[in-house]
Amino acid sequence: MKRRIVTALLLIPPVLYLAVWAPWWVFLSALLVVVLRTVYEYFEISRAAGFETLRGFAYIGCAALSVAQVADLRLPASSGFAGTTVLAVTILLVVLALVAGMILTGDIRQYLRSACSSLLAIVYIGLMLSTLVPLRFSPVVGRDLSTAIPQRYLLMLVFGVVWIGDAAAYFVGRGLGRYHPFPSISPNKTLEGSLGGLAGSILLAWGLGRWWHTTDMRIVLMLAILAAVAGQAGDLAESALKRSADLKDSGALLPGHGGLLDRIDSLIFAAPVVWLALVVLHFWRA
Repeated sequence: MKRRIVTALLLIPPVLYLAVWAPWWVFLSALLVVVLRTVYEYFEISRAAGFETLRGFAYIGCAALSVAQVADLRLPASSGFAGTTVLAVTILLVVLALVAGMILTGDIRQYLRSACSSLLAIVYIGLMLSTLVPLRFSPVVGRDLSTAIPQRYLLMLVFGVVWIGDAAAYFVGRGLGRYHPFPSISPNKTLEGSLGGLAGSILLAWGLGRWWHTTDMRIVLMLAILAAVAGQAGDLAESALKRSADLKDSGALLPGHGGLLDRIDSLIFAAPVVWLALVVLHFWRA
């Protein structure tokens, strides 16, 4: 428990800097490091489950998606092509994965496993985490949130909701947890802990909204609830991956937390869900 708390406290300052103040090139550099390390841990899970993966291809593909997000932000909206770089790169990666699998897979009977495992790495980690770029830097997001959240604080909201929710779920579950809805996936997860985590996330969002003097608390709370629920789903999904490979942790990089994937599994779901909510909000208001 002590190592878990110390590690979390040490991570807060650099994460806050990246989320709020870092310029785009520093943010992108840090994101690429996180993505590549997370993909490595995913590969270790896949290997333990008996899947052969196109590692080099998946590393390049995951990194390319984050870079594509930056490229999209630099295309003028008037060009008619803004927002299409990520889609184009994703389609290209799907085609290349299926072709590369035929060429690089030693045993053709492993082709389906190899192609599917590689594509899952690209979509689950590369594509999902790449949405952090537009959440932080897209001018459209800034305009749509002008009455609710200063854009530079949006990732603070997402990270805070996910991590406070995780901590609240842990302590409430330990103290009050009785009902275990997913014993085969995550036997320690309880319904009471999940509700406690959701309550903690909402309370944090309300406090941040008051600090920002928001004039539209509904958006703040809506995004917080979506991020909290998606984050809990992401945590369960990563637990299912580990269970399928008979592993307890994705690694040992972070003392008290396991691997990096164990620490950001909730964020992998929360970030794209918040991004999709903002896309819907944008078109709703258009």
